[in-house]
Amino acid sequence: MNNQDKHEAFLAVVQAHKGILYKIANSYCRNADDRQDLIQEIILQLWLSFDRYSGQFKLSTWVYRIALNTTISSYRKYSRKSKISSELNVNTLDFADSMASPETTENLHFLQHFIDSLNHFDRALMLLYLEEKTQAEMAEILGITITNVATRISRIKQKLKQKFSMLNS
Repeated sequence: MNNQDKHEAFLAVVQAHKGILYKIANSYCRNADDRQDLIQEIILQLWLSFDRYSGQFKLSTWVYRIALNTTISSYRKYSRKSKISSELNVNTLDFADSMASPETTENLHFLQHFIDSLNHFDRALMLLYLEEKTQAEMAEILGITITNVATRISRIKQKLKQKFSMLNS
């Protein structure tokens, strides 16, 4: 593939998967500048890895994996400087109902805070879970077994139930 073809193919991949990039960036970044910086870093890492894409996984899985790894690396790198926020934006959760009851709004903020408190790996897992990915897809993206995905999700759900029961007590 010549450079022009490679460039066009890469742009098509980025265009087709830009939703993934924005969703991940919105999940980890508090402000627009940090989101744009992170998206640029993800695109750079995708470009640097583009020649190594073997087709072993679906293209979306490959994009997710690089985007999540880049995000977690960036988060670790900049967390001391507070450049990247671990706060999950409620918009990322796709709860678009602006007419939500005060109780629903409170629960959404609680869920946001709960996810924000998770470690990087579990936060990435929850992002995929909330996007309704299958356990097999999550395992492939995160590079773990399906059993590990199921166990981690079960533990996270259990923690969430405990936190909600404490909130409602």
